[in-house]
Amino acid sequence: MPKVVLLCGGFGTRLSEETVITPKPMVEIGNIPIMCHIMNIYSHFGFKEFFVALGYKGEVIKQYFLNFPYYQSDFTIRMADSSVQVTESRCKDWIVHLSDTGLHTTTGGRLYRLREQLKGETFMMTYGDGVSDVNLRALLDFHYSHGKLATVTTVKPRGRFGTLSFDGTTVTGFKEKEPAEDSWINGGFFVFEPGVLDYLLDDQTQLEGEVLGRLAQDNQLVAYRHEGFWDCMDTLRDKRYLESLWERGDAPWKLA
Repeated sequence: MPKVVLLCGGFGTRLSEETVITPKPMVEIGNIPIMCHIMNIYSHFGFKEFFVALGYKGEVIKQYFLNFPYYQSDFTIRMADSSVQVTESRCKDWIVHLSDTGLHTTTGGRLYRLREQLKGETFMMTYGDGVSDVNLRALLDFHYSHGKLATVTTVKPRGRFGTLSFDGTTVTGFKEKEPAEDSWINGGFFVFEPGVLDYLLDDQTQLEGEVLGRLAQDNQLVAYRHEGFWDCMDTLRDKRYLESLWERGDAPWKLA
C-alpha cells in the first residue's frame, strides 16, 4: 500500500487569526485538527502509513501525536508512581512518521528532505489543509492505468460569493456562485512515482510551479478530474464554512 506524505510545514499566514498559536494543520474543525480529517480520508481507503513533513510550530504536531493514543482512549493514572494504564483503547491503527523538514523549506523542498524514505515505490501526497470526498482507490487505479510519473487531482473550487436574483428590488433567490465550466484547479491529492524525486534539486525547489511544470513539459503529469466535494481551509471564512458543514452533519469528506 503506498505511503502518504502530508505537507504540514507552512506558516498559514492567511489564517493568522488561528495560526499565531498553532500550526495550520492543527486548526480544528469540529474539535478535530484538519490534518486528522485528512488522515481519516486516507485511512478510510486503507492508506494508513503517513509521513508528516513539519516546519512552522512542528513541535505542536509532535506533542499532539505523542499524546494521541491517550486522546483516543480511556485510561487510569496512578498518582503515587505516575503510571498510566489504558483501560479501553479506540486508537487508530496508523503509522505516523514525524520529520522536521525546515522552517523556510518550500513544498518541493519538503519532499526533497524525505526522499530517502520515499524512494523505490509509488507514494501519495497532499497538503495539510484540504478535505474532499475523492475516491482515493480510484485515484490510485487511474494513476497506475496511464503509466506516467505523476497524477494530480483537479477540482472545481467553490464560488467565493453568492449570486442573487431579483424581481425589481425584491430578492427572489440566492445561491452559491458556481465556478466556471473550465475552472479546474490543483486540489492536492497527488500520486507520484519515485522518479518524481529526481525532479527535486534542494530545499528551495517549488513543487507547484517548478516540478509540476517540468513534469508537464516532459509529458509525465496527468489530471484526475474529481467532480465531487473539495474545499481548502485557507482563510477564517473557509474555516467557518467547513465548521458549519460539520456541525449540521453535512460534511461530505466524512466517509465513515
